[in-house]
Amino acid sequence: MSTYPNSETDADLPMIIQGGMGVGVSNWQLARAVSMAGQLGVVSGTAIDTMLVRRLQDGDPDGHVRRAMAQFPMPAAAADTLARYFLTGGRPEGTAYVTLPMYKQHMSVRRQQLTMLANFVEVYLAKEQHIGVVGINLLTKIQMPNLASLYGAMLANVDYVFMGAGIPGEMPGALDAFAEHRSATVRFDVEGLVPGDVEQLTFDPALHWTTLPAPIRRPKFVPIVSANSLAATLARKANGRVDGFIVEGPTAGGHNAPPRGPMKLNDAGEPIYGERDVVDLSKLGELGLPFWVAGGAGSPEGLQHALDAGAAGIQVGTLFAYADESGITESLKARVLTALSSDDVHIITDPRASPTGYPFKLVAVDGIGSQNDDRDRVCDLGYLRSAYRTASGGVGYRCAAEPVETYVAKGGDMADTVGRRCLCNGLVADVGHPQLRRDGRIELPLLTSGDTLLTMREFVDGRTSYRANDVIDYLLRSSTASQRPEALEIGNT
Repeated sequence: MSTYPNSETDADLPMIIQGGMGVGVSNWQLARAVSMAGQLGVVSGTAIDTMLVRRLQDGDPDGHVRRAMAQFPMPAAAADTLARYFLTGGRPEGTAYVTLPMYKQHMSVRRQQLTMLANFVEVYLAKEQHIGVVGINLLTKIQMPNLASLYGAMLANVDYVFMGAGIPGEMPGALDAFAEHRSATVRFDVEGLVPGDVEQLTFDPALHWTTLPAPIRRPKFVPIVSANSLAATLARKANGRVDGFIVEGPTAGGHNAPPRGPMKLNDAGEPIYGERDVVDLSKLGELGLPFWVAGGAGSPEGLQHALDAGAAGIQVGTLFAYADESGITESLKARVLTALSSDDVHIITDPRASPTGYPFKLVAVDGIGSQNDDRDRVCDLGYLRSAYRTASGGVGYRCAAEPVETYVAKGGDMADTVGRRCLCNGLVADVGHPQLRRDGRIELPLLTSGDTLLTMREFVDGRTSYRANDVIDYLLRSSTASQRPEALEIGNT
């Protein structure tokens, strides 16, 4: 008998969830490799529309993107995107990428469909020609594309949806609605609203069909939490079914939840986390839903500890981030893995880098990640922009990493701009699609990894290359773990 009501049996749950690392690090190749190995592969939906059009502008040399686009159930939208962005043979040397219109509260049908298409393509390719299970990871904080992203992923039959960086309490209900092609509306966070004033985001599938198709499968919804209280709130008050939790500690890569209580920094200027930031796994288990441990759990011992604590398994990001199949460029992977052998790589939890205000982990290696790197203040992708109420009563958008004078002119506080960096462009550069600036400079990469990176030396063992299967074999060395059946055997069809 399962200990988790309304879920798979304990044996059917994936033991290893590959983390959904953006932008483009958790690409379809990585998710597919993990899924085919019997675990849960996850694609990142963050900025996936930019990834789509840049792959097309680079000529889609292997034809994978165009093959998946041909399966999109709205062929006119796919044809329009190809006509606008595909370049046979790729961009001419010295040509910048054409960028997409930035997201707004109200988007055109064309912009919605491109977002749907991008998420569909990534999930479709990850699930192609096997029966393994695939999920998608989205950030709650990046609100404006999320509804269209979810619907596009569902059209590709995604199995799981993971969402962190916020409180995604309205997303289960959106999944329920989209399974029946009904409209969904969620609250839109806008700074400066007066009490009683509410802004919303709406996505209506009916706008995109002449005749609505048959209902589609509703994926499982697994929010990413950093506190027992948030897990309990979501389990009891979300507007639809929650199917489990990822419990993530502050050692995980990317955005971390701020410490509970007043922000205090250590001598290195990093946030100090304490006992209040540790999730009580026994209390989490009392909710009766499966959970997976993330952040520092990426080892055989970490997996065994999680299982002993009642978890269904672990979510692992950093180990997979440097596997051959991930989207990080081969040169960046080699630089980091080589630096591991000589202790020349460091992790910085920077409380100021992200425009969101969340602490963000940076990899400092061979000049990458330095506070003094030659990086422009720019906001031309706009995923981390915040919405605010304008003086005229409308909705405007600003980013603390954009030029200071621009941010202040929009009513922003100059103090909020100190130390901020354009994560959007830096993360896109990590995966081989850096923007060419007008002065001829190429956008610099900005790597993020969890603290596990610093303990990977034993696993890496001097290698500068390894595969996703090597990570899975390493994690499953535990005798208890190795006795669990593979998820591939019970995967979706």
